[in-house]
Amino acid sequence: MTTRKNVLITGASRGIGRAIALTLAAQGFGIIACASKVSTPFQEVCELLKSNGSLVDALTFDVADEIAARSSIEKTIEVHGAPWGVVSNAGITADAAFPALTSEQWRKVIDVDLNGFFNVVQPCVMPMISGRKGGRIIAVSSVSGVTGNRGQVNYSAAKAGLIGAVKALAVELAKRKITVNCIAPGLIETEILEMNEIALKTALSMIPMQRMGQPQEVANLVSFLVGEQSSYITRQVISINGGMV
Repeated sequence: MTTRKNVLITGASRGIGRAIALTLAAQGFGIIACASKVSTPFQEVCELLKSNGSLVDALTFDVADEIAARSSIEKTIEVHGAPWGVVSNAGITADAAFPALTSEQWRKVIDVDLNGFFNVVQPCVMPMISGRKGGRIIAVSSVSGVTGNRGQVNYSAAKAGLIGAVKALAVELAKRKITVNCIAPGLIETEILEMNEIALKTALSMIPMQRMGQPQEVANLVSFLVGEQSSYITRQVISINGGMV
């Protein structure tokens, strides 16, 4: 019987989620990779994880769909047991100036970026508690959730909500040796980053290091927080933004 620790990661098909999955796999964790749909990028990640024996399960569900998320997660827990770690990483943007922001853009971003945290993490918590082995929960917020960002009222609201949820849940789970933390990336070079040249130049001017971050740099931080060495770190929001704030 294996004693390998498993980590469930949403948004694992590309960008930050892909980097997290591959980095944790290289450190010996079993990976429960999750994506919204079957796609070539997701299949490629799963094949890479399979090749080194790290893939525990591959789940496809929309994190905004509470029933689908719960069903998929409960099934994998029934087979593989409670995960040691959960990384709530899936997220989307739908940017617009607030007067032009539609109710659909508001709801869609809140549903994925904030409600998705509840839909994924809540089904994992009681199994993690019952397992009496501790654990790690990490939510990927954003610098936008810390400072607010023009044209991102919906995204900033969702990511700020994640911070509040993490701080409260950390208090509830501290006695169970389950740490709960947020990371708040700044400008990271991923597929989700869609900015025109002028906006990008303006954003870079706000970063003392004068460059975008890389997904691997975020994955390295997650790797630290998932490991045993972070056992006394909980209820924190850790920024990784090149000195942006």
